[in-house]
Amino acid sequence: MSEFTVGDEDFLLDGRPVRLLSGALHYFRVHEAQWGHRLAMLRAMGLNCVETYVPWNLHEPAPGRTRDVAALGRFLDAARDAGLWAIVRPGPYICAEWENGGLPYWLTAEVGARARTRDERYMGHVSDWFARLLPEIVPRQVDRGGPVIMVQVENEYGSYGSDAAHMRRLADLLRELGVTVPLFTSDGPEDHMLSGGSVPGVLATVNFGSHAPVAFEALRRHRPEGPLMCMEFWCGWFDHWGGEHAVRDARDAAAALREILRCGASVNLYMAHGGTSFGGWAGANRGGGALHDGPLEPDVTSYDYDAPIDEYGRPTAKFRALREVLAEYADGPLPEVPPAPASLGEPAEAVLTGWAPLTDVLETLGGPEASGPVPATFEELGVERGLVRYEVTVPGPREPYPLTVRGLRDLAVVYVDGERAGVLTEEDPCLKEPVAGHARVELWVESLGRVNYGPRLGESKGITGGVLHERQFLHGVRARGLRLEALEDVEGVRAVPCRELPGDGAPGLYRGTVTVRGAGDARLELPGLTRGFAWINGFGLGRYWSAGPQRTLFVPGPVLREGDNELWVLELEGTARTGSGEAGTPVLRAV
Repeated sequence: MSEFTVGDEDFLLDGRPVRLLSGALHYFRVHEAQWGHRLAMLRAMGLNCVETYVPWNLHEPAPGRTRDVAALGRFLDAARDAGLWAIVRPGPYICAEWENGGLPYWLTAEVGARARTRDERYMGHVSDWFARLLPEIVPRQVDRGGPVIMVQVENEYGSYGSDAAHMRRLADLLRELGVTVPLFTSDGPEDHMLSGGSVPGVLATVNFGSHAPVAFEALRRHRPEGPLMCMEFWCGWFDHWGGEHAVRDARDAAAALREILRCGASVNLYMAHGGTSFGGWAGANRGGGALHDGPLEPDVTSYDYDAPIDEYGRPTAKFRALREVLAEYADGPLPEVPPAPASLGEPAEAVLTGWAPLTDVLETLGGPEASGPVPATFEELGVERGLVRYEVTVPGPREPYPLTVRGLRDLAVVYVDGERAGVLTEEDPCLKEPVAGHARVELWVESLGRVNYGPRLGESKGITGGVLHERQFLHGVRARGLRLEALEDVEGVRAVPCRELPGDGAPGLYRGTVTVRGAGDARLELPGLTRGFAWINGFGLGRYWSAGPQRTLFVPGPVLREGDNELWVLELEGTARTGSGEAGTPVLRAV
């Protein structure tokens, strides 16, 4: 069995110095049938290691109820088969531009600001989760014949807190549960981050995108000894809805990588291949500068990240530039670049055959209704990702007054007496036209993604304050949630009663088929649609939004089948046109 250790200046494998040339690839952002191809792409780029996070919320949707935790083990086995070592970053918090930073919504709802601290309730849940997760990691450590060479303690904790006892308990817990390979922490290269996030006796690493000598100098102020490693070399960046697509010049990224390696350091490319936040799992950030306490900035579905291997698994100019640098540090010739997976043979237009208004979808697939003096939050309704319909009555008679939603997170389409009255946001929570009583008000509130970084991690969704008519709260609010998971149930969706397609492009669930000839990777175009989610054969492709910059949704080839494929689109705001042969027709195209 091999032994991987941390020396005074180097990583050591059976006592021999080794340099880690790693790349981030999240198993949960790549269709499992395509893991092998993506891992082979990492090898061809010149990497000897793969790094992945583990999203707790994906695997434990409710306390004690887990789903496919074994996926991590299968991925680690695939990494071993590909000839790669593996770095595992199990959290419990991961950031990763992922819903709630990977923490379950039910957990942050319960413990609030005590998350990511030594709080006994929080640590109790962490201990239970790690007890279920670590059996996928421990037997696959390098000293037992597996690929796992290092395991991370938390993630960038110095950017969030200073509870040293919490970090020590996490490190001890990992050891108690059988981790024998080196532990490490990763933080930004600033003194307060390194002091807040590091653990005595545990390897510290730094995350940055440029100026390697400055970053490593900061690390050396805190850790005079130990290997240098950039655990996240940001060779690209992520996108927000309504923003610009982030691009980093390939030559600039290659020069920064060369600078890291000339410092004698190991490196992990973040991301080597970003993939896709399928199923509506993309998170959100808070703008407003360094404090991350400003307006909500939802992350797009694509996690392309301007990575060297693009969202579709293809090599880019950045791939070739970084490969040239990495080849200088390889033990021999690099493997050939594997061919791209099959692409869709020919374009395929969808034939939309039915539609159901949102009310009918909610009646069939929604959760139980809650009624009370104040609005129930998403958390109280058991909704992690999805939307909630709130209903309230404006009593009358009374004159028209402004209608305002306090604490709105994140977006509400409002109807007054059945007529659409406007769209409200956190920054603009007041209807433009006053509302007179007596009136019935519906607010369809959507979560645009839970914050994954910064001090507002774990904040509630829905109407968190109340509905005001002038200065008066409207009480007696009824609420019912629709979880996105309900739309993954093929038989459940088929049970939603369908009507003829509306002529006005009304919001609702559109159903149809796409006939495929030559199944392979594809892009789904949804022209004319505004905002919502799409599924093919029950596989959640994620959120679309006309706000851009993302214009299409990636459809992995293994999701499609020859012949007819079921398509459903949940449009939440309304589209200009629908129906076959019109501008609003969804269409699959080759990548």
